[in-house]
Amino acid sequence: MTLVRVTQNMLSRQSFNGMQTAMSRVATAQEQLTTGRLINRPSDDPTGATTAMRLRSSLASQQQYIRNADSAVGWLDQTDGTLSTIGDQITRARDIALQGANTGAMGPEARLALATEVDQIREGLISSANTQYLDRPIFGGITGGAKAYDANGVLADPTAVNPPVGGGVHRTIADDVRVRIDVTGPEVFGDSPDSTFDHLAALSTALKAGDEAGITTAITNLKADADRITNIQSEIGARTVRVERARDVATDATLTLTNALSEVENVDLAKATVDLGLQEVAYQAALGATARVLQPSLLDFLR
Repeated sequence: MTLVRVTQNMLSRQSFNGMQTAMSRVATAQEQLTTGRLINRPSDDPTGATTAMRLRSSLASQQQYIRNADSAVGWLDQTDGTLSTIGDQITRARDIALQGANTGAMGPEARLALATEVDQIREGLISSANTQYLDRPIFGGITGGAKAYDANGVLADPTAVNPPVGGGVHRTIADDVRVRIDVTGPEVFGDSPDSTFDHLAALSTALKAGDEAGITTAITNLKADADRITNIQSEIGARTVRVERARDVATDATLTLTNALSEVENVDLAKATVDLGLQEVAYQAALGATARVLQPSLLDFLR
């Protein structure tokens, strides 16, 4: 049988260590309850801290995808609204051409009035062609300028609207998923000398001259222009639906990641409150036990 001699110094040291441990647990419980977080420093839970860092990184990515999607939807909505206006203006110009095609029943003054309206429509189209979103012309491609077309309906920067394959204005809306959000001026209005602006100028000239053949040609060209606008609007609508779906997916992922991060980092307040009470009771018990152990004096050992 082995006998172990227990000295007063050993009792004091053990009591002190136990009291320090109890005090440390109370401090940890108080910190968690105050901050509302289980992990206040990596040493609290290295594995949990690593998981939280990964969750935060994924959460930041999803939030960026949402911001990108919001920007894309804004650009696409602006484009769709502008295309609707352009389509209405082209339709009106075609109606004027149909009206002016009856040259036998219209005098020069009536045709001149129609030509004046066509000129106004052309100027309005040029203005619409320079519509901006966040200070960028939506039909200007990757141009750094403020306008896609000059006052005469000529491209301000032809190189900006002819990007290489895969070029143009894009937004990243998911992992390795990029969506083009722009359409260029030539895609909408055609290329000079066969653009919508050229067709309107030719119609105006034909109306002023009473050129029935020229007016008929303008009617055909404007019909093709209107059909092109309709097709582009359909494509813009499809892109918008795709971006909105990606935004919904990113929003759901953000909610899921936020909940997962909360489970890793955040404190259950009810549990933390109970735990703090238990640790305080343990600390008080440690204080009481230490007081009893250290109560004997030197005279008690000399008796």
